[in-house]
Amino acid sequence: MGEEEIVVGSAIRIGTSGYSFKDWVGSIYPQGLPQKEWLSYYSGEFDTVEINATYYRVPSSRMMDALTRKVNPEGFLFAVKVPAQMTHQRDKLDQTVEPFLTGIQPLVDAGCLATLLAQFPYSFKCNEESLQHLRSLREAIPAELPVHVEFRNQGWYSPDVYSFLEEQALGFVNVDLPPLPRLPMDRTSLVTNEIAYFRFHGRNAAKWWHHETPGERYDYLYSEDELADWIPAISKARQGSRLTLLFFNNCHRGKSAINAVQLQRQLGLRDPADRAAWEALERKLF
Repeated sequence: MGEEEIVVGSAIRIGTSGYSFKDWVGSIYPQGLPQKEWLSYYSGEFDTVEINATYYRVPSSRMMDALTRKVNPEGFLFAVKVPAQMTHQRDKLDQTVEPFLTGIQPLVDAGCLATLLAQFPYSFKCNEESLQHLRSLREAIPAELPVHVEFRNQGWYSPDVYSFLEEQALGFVNVDLPPLPRLPMDRTSLVTNEIAYFRFHGRNAAKWWHHETPGERYDYLYSEDELADWIPAISKARQGSRLTLLFFNNCHRGKSAINAVQLQRQLGLRDPADRAAWEALERKLF
């Protein structure tokens, strides 16, 4: 694929799924860098990030406002994961959505909220009850706020589902996951609202279902060839969207940040001579 084909299309942002990891100190963040400065340091390399802490607790508006002050809100975009009460403990949707929307309002006011991410578990099967929950989720969130949904069960991968998402103005998340039975295996390039969205979780099949800590499943570093295999799908999605978001969730020891920079280069978004701060340290990370 030629460079001209790669760069044509919607605006594209590449980042990582989270930035606040202690095991990034020494691999991505310099030793001694205060935690309160991690996001500012991160934003020196990337112009977007997924906020995953909001999955575990409903954020306060003070917390979200603080994020906008650590980046340039005019040039930085946040994708915010909705709380577990809206995707995993679904009977709590009604009591959770309003406090959540109040909490993220500073991002909306600053114009730096790209979309909301609803990540559903493998156990979320494609049936009428689940479809109704998706309708309720979309109805509960103001129409002007984009919402994307991630499915981790192959049963959702069908034309009928894609049409349903378009009707509901719900964005589809294209995922890269380990090659395991019943996990999504397709290298998709779907855009069911105006924003194309990709998430790379790594391919650590051995640790995906069997691990001591959840973070072990994301211990994986993509090869340059594995990243390049996704470029046709990314390029196709860019043609049908106004914005393309790509996030790496293989965050163990900063592998997500390394792969994000590599993909930036492959897509012509970073000059080969433009080295990330941690690359210039000339030390072995792994």
